[in-house]
Parts: sequence; structure tokens; C-alpha cells
Amino acid sequence: MAKPEQSQTPVILALTGASGVQYALRLLQCLLEAGTPVYLMVSKAAQIVLSMETDLTVPAKSAETARYFTELYNANAGQLEVFSQEQWTAPIASGSHKAQSMVVCPCTTGTLAAIANGNSDNLLERAADVMLKEKRQLIMVVRETPFSQIHLENMLRLSQAGATIMPANPGFYHKPEKLEDIIDFMVARILDHLKINHNLQPRWGE
Repeated sequence: MAKPEQSQTPVILALTGASGVQYALRLLQCLLEAGTPVYLMVSKAAQIVLSMETDLTVPAKSAETARYFTELYNANAGQLEVFSQEQWTAPIASGSHKAQSMVVCPCTTGTLAAIANGNSDNLLERAADVMLKEKRQLIMVVRETPFSQIHLENMLRLSQAGATIMPANPGFYHKPEKLEDIIDFMVARILDHLKINHNLQPRWGE
């Protein structure tokens, strides 16, 4: 089967140290299979969670990480670019880059707070700050329970600034039979907001 032609608009995907890294991996797979260029960031905490929640051995260095996921998901050469948290010369540190959407998945409440307060202490936070100031799409897949008042206030602040708050809160009306079905429920909702076609699950009423 021929691969889809690569689109010209990259999506930024940032993995942080919250539980639920399976959502991010499945999203990355779907984006690459759809021919979408991806700018990827994996925090140090996310590296730890990857080793705890999966059997994958993901390299720490950006170039090696890019090769690893390119081979794992059979992506096109150059389709995936990986940036470290300290790589301030990365294109996503500036509003001049081409990406129109960024997804933080899974998103810790610490990352949520940093972005809500405009900290920009690392590339991930700066990239999110750029999306907000440029009025572009920022999706926060927050993974925590319960939420404190501080968490809720930070989510409200970001929502008012234009971000989409999408907690990792899958539904069950589609009668999932395996873990992958639950993961696909959330990933499908993210892809819908990114306006990327998929066939992960039947739509309501169809």
C-alpha cells in the first residue's frame, strides 16, 4: 500500500511525565501514518514513564529517537523531527514556524501550570507559549485525578487564552473490548480536533 503524500503543515507533539503515554504513542503512529510531519518533544520524566508503562526502549538523544520512531512506525524519511527541551534554536521556539497545532499528551499538572503562567523555561513551554500568542491550536490532554482548585483554575486560564482542554477521559458507550479500544477513543477525539481523517472507531449515530 502506498503511503499518503506528506502534508506541508507539521503538528507539534509533546510528551510529559504523566501516566498515559500510550495515548501519545498511538497519536504519533496515526499522525505519521496519515503523512503528517511531526515535531516531537519527549521530556525526561516522559522517558521514565515510557520505560514504566511500555516495553519500548526509546533512546534519549534526539536524532536516535527520531530514527527509532521512524523505523517503528515506518514513517517517511524526514517526516519526524525530535527536539530536546534545551534546543532553543528549534523552529518551534519562534512564531515563524509552520506548525498550526500543538498537542501536549499526556500533560502533567506541572506542565499545565507552567504553560498557564507563561514560564517558557524550556522548549516545550516556549512552544506552547508561541501557539497561544500566535492564536494557533493548543490541545492539552491533561492526565490527573482528582483535580485541585489550582488545576481547575489553570485549565480555565488556558481555556480563556484559547487552548483546548481535553482530559484523558475516554467514554465507554462504544463497548471497548480491549485496552487499545479505550486508547483509540481518546486519540480519535484528538485527531478530530486536528482535522485529520481516521477510522479508529465508528462515529456516534453512524
